[in-house]
Amino acid sequence: MIQKLAGVPDYVAGFTASGKVTKEDYETVVIPEVDKIVKQHGHIHFLLVLNTDVSNFTPGAWMKDALVGVKHLSKWKKMAIVSDQKGVEKITDIISPVVPGESKGFSLAELDKAKSWVSSEN
Repeated sequence: MIQKLAGVPDYVAGFTASGKVTKEDYETVVIPEVDKIVKQHGHIHFLLVLNTDVSNFTPGAWMKDALVGVKHLSKWKKMAIVSDQKGVEKITDIISPVVPGESKGFSLAELDKAKSWVSSEN
């Protein structure tokens, strides 16, 4: 399941993923929030806290994730992925040079640091 994350500015699309993540989570939570932020602010700051293993994302969830990224390709400003899965953190850092905006991985212990980084305008 994906839920909105509290305690972030209104221009940050912040989410927490736990348990099984489905395409319905994207359709009912992620996509409407990202669309709203793009409409209001013209860009996206994205924060995802993974309290679940990426293997718990269904194929439909991965497809919706990719579609959200492509739909607003030029609007991504910052993306922070917070996870204790070292592979996720490293991949996030590696893809940063090839995706629009900046991407950075953080450990769960660094959640406050991730919120601060993704919320900064520079």
